Amino acid sequence: MKHAQGNPDELKTKFWKALADSPFLFLQLDGQSATAVPMSPQLDKDANSSIWFFTHTKSDFAKLGRATATFESKGHELFARFDGTLTRETSQERFDQFWSNFVEAWYDGGKDDPEIVFLRMDLGDAEIWDGDLGLLNTAKMALGQTVRDEAEERHAEAVDL
Repeated sequence: MKHAQGNPDELKTKFWKALADSPFLFLQLDGQSATAVPMSPQLDKDANSSIWFFTHTKSDFAKLGRATATFESKGHELFARFDGTLTRETSQERFDQFWSNFVEAWYDGGKDDPEIVFLRMDLGDAEIWDGDLGLLNTAKMALGQTVRDEAEERHAEAVDL
């Protein structure tokens, strides 16, 4: 696993917690920046390197394929970019697991709405930045001092999610 000086396992753990606490990200089909929109990923703590999305048949994501997501945590303590592949999820059990009133609000026909497309994103590599540099480094920045080395210690270039 290629990484800078940051601890990839620690950053990965922090990423999953932050995503669960602030479940919004930007998703786009690769090479198609106009498809970038905020989405709500559905997370399963026991899933291995996958997240799920509900979308509509008219959505660009219904085309499936390679996609990239970008994420910023609520308090700006963590930033991430990760890629993966969108496929249709066919598991009714998984569909039911993630169905909620919040999802239903987007579909006039409820669970049986013919416009629903249920997607799985099988995750690839991620780049994660820990934005919490601490009080000392914040003071250094305010004084115009360099914090590059400290910042690199809190960054992982390629992490397998």
